[in-house]
Amino acid sequence: MTVLKKTVNRDSRAISKDEQTENLLSRTLQYLKAGYPVHFIGPSGTGKTSLALALAKKRKRPVMLIHGNHELNNKDLIGDFTGYTSKKVVDNYIRSVYKKDESVTETWRDGRLLEAVKNGYTLIYDEFTRSQPTTNNIFLSILEEGILPLYGTKLTEPFVRVHPEFSVIFTSNPEEYAGVYKTQDALLDRLITIYIDHKDRDREAAIVADKMDIPENRAQAITSLVADLRSKCKAESGPSLRASLMIAKLAAEEEIPIDGESSSFQRLCIDILGHGISRCIEAEEPLKKAEELILEACQNVKVNEK
Repeated sequence: MTVLKKTVNRDSRAISKDEQTENLLSRTLQYLKAGYPVHFIGPSGTGKTSLALALAKKRKRPVMLIHGNHELNNKDLIGDFTGYTSKKVVDNYIRSVYKKDESVTETWRDGRLLEAVKNGYTLIYDEFTRSQPTTNNIFLSILEEGILPLYGTKLTEPFVRVHPEFSVIFTSNPEEYAGVYKTQDALLDRLITIYIDHKDRDREAAIVADKMDIPENRAQAITSLVADLRSKCKAESGPSLRASLMIAKLAAEEEIPIDGESSSFQRLCIDILGHGISRCIEAEEPLKKAEELILEACQNVKVNEK
């Protein structure tokens, strides 16, 4: 879809310098070509949606994006009758003859999934585990039998055949995250699931430098700080790449030096990282402990001038 074009280009450009990511995109593109759906799973902020958008772009097909949520239902996915269209024709050409023809028809609107299936789009189903499993059951028929059942509608056709160019990319967070449902094994069995973890600090630095248009040595100082703090958190938690992007953007806009001895830089890091760190550590006073850890980590922040 044209509305996604700018986003796809931006995200794919940010990861194009990463050889490991390019290798992953190349592999997963082959999986899609072979007819298998791909599922990117991992913690928040690891770039799952960006990967999905970049992968979709490589298919050179229109892209449909659906965000999972607990209120998503068949009417959203398949479609629904949205109202009525009335047509009335009055023929009084001959004065002595009066003829009136009136008809009322229901107006149907395709849902996003039906539109994607019929036209061979690449569907990105982002955070699909936030939708109820009963809603996601519709994908079993799509992935196994190649048909989209039109149950729950008053359409005359019982199903629609899946376009041969249709592909679907799923993304999700691990099951222990709040607000998600347990996925049925029957659906997971049909997906090629690839775990996406946080990138190492050098790869994150390259992304921050590219997206924020700053020198890589400055980006390296920021991502090293965030990575050090992440290592003090419990597994699959802690600050993500988004935190590095926030620090880089605000430091540039407010002209704050990337220097651990700067009180402005310290305050910026505490504001952005403090709450997240306090939630992923174990301490009697987690917020106070988080600030101590951030200030301690800031002591090592120094831009290596090249």
